[in-house]
Amino acid sequence: MSNTKYSKEHEWITVDGDIGTCGISNFAQEQLGDVVYVEMPEVGRNLDKDAEIGVVESVKAASELFTPVGGEVVEINDALTDAPETVNADAEGAGWMFKIRLSNASDLDGLMDQAAYTAFTEEAG
Repeated sequence: MSNTKYSKEHEWITVDGDIGTCGISNFAQEQLGDVVYVEMPEVGRNLDKDAEIGVVESVKAASELFTPVGGEVVEINDALTDAPETVNADAEGAGWMFKIRLSNASDLDGLMDQAAYTAFTEEAG
């Protein structure tokens, strides 16, 4: 059973202890098309839940990136600087964007599990 949660803005988070790994969902990368650039938050930056923290640009559009939880950015995926297409190839794996130390675990409560997110995207789609 995955402990991955999803936001209505199509970000995902997988939590291990108090660290969450975040990125955009597979559904989001499919909607965007070929990702050509990812702007990510700075390490050390403290963020509020749902804060706009960067941009994902594709050949079709640019989409804001939001954080599904509040906390401190502890790592970014530097590999995406040279290989943003990794987001298309493995959005919910190697295409992760940043890691955040959760300031409040209850931020996860409003997020969707995989089944709820799938239903949400089918309604949106």
